[in-house]
Amino acid sequence: MIRSVGELVKFKLSLLVLFSAFVGYFLGKGGILNAPLELLGLLIGGFLITGAANSVNQILERDLDALMDRTKSRPIPSGKIGVVQAMVLASLQAVLGSFALLFFVNISAALISLLSLVLYAFAYTPLKRITPVAVLVGAIPGALPPLIGWVAATGQVTFPGVVLFSIQFLWQFPHFWSIAWIMDEDYNKAGFQLLPSPTGKSKKSAFHLFFYSLFLLPIAIVPMKIGMTGMWGTMALLAGGLMMVYFSYELLKTSSNLAARKLMFSSFVYLPLVQIFLMIDLV
Repeated sequence: MIRSVGELVKFKLSLLVLFSAFVGYFLGKGGILNAPLELLGLLIGGFLITGAANSVNQILERDLDALMDRTKSRPIPSGKIGVVQAMVLASLQAVLGSFALLFFVNISAALISLLSLVLYAFAYTPLKRITPVAVLVGAIPGALPPLIGWVAATGQVTFPGVVLFSIQFLWQFPHFWSIAWIMDEDYNKAGFQLLPSPTGKSKKSAFHLFFYSLFLLPIAIVPMKIGMTGMWGTMALLAGGLMMVYFSYELLKTSSNLAARKLMFSSFVYLPLVQIFLMIDLV
């Protein structure tokens, strides 16, 4: 049962989301972690809200998940967890997570976290079968964790926090589309329209991946310009951006699953690499 709950809340993914929020908090505090209850509230509240969003997503998509090889063994379609049980768990997570953020952090962080849940569960999730614009909508809650961390630390939305949001927002397009390219056949079973072009795995879609990855290069300079980071952070941002541009260009040339897989794995490297070096530069 514990393992099934972990799959429902997507435990590993939730931890990665939590790390992004911690990075935003660390940078917002200037590397001085002198408010343990506030930080604990952010981590617990953020984890619960993320788990709630993932749970609601699986509740709403339970019939579609049963159609795809990648998701048919998830807790709800496999019968390991009932729909009512999942609803109760999601509700408890949302309520407890909101209270943790509201009472131990601040109201702004709590409201943005709830916005993230609503956008992911009730906007991105249904749009996946209607339009590729779903990826744009989903990129917003996907990029909010570092901004939530920043707001938790500073109490307000300021430009450096928006920059952190922008980096993660832009990263998500080549990241998610590379996954959608690899999983396209499986996604089609559920009617998901996630590649950027209606032509599917084509040169048009590959061009979109390459074009959007280019935005990771100019955004790499911004943190240094506003004094958020120095040489190491900037080098990590540029190196990570160039890595993703290179592999997205390879996909543009070959339109192959192998190239898409390389891009996907490079995106897995990019975000933690960049975030760790931003923190190192601050220390």
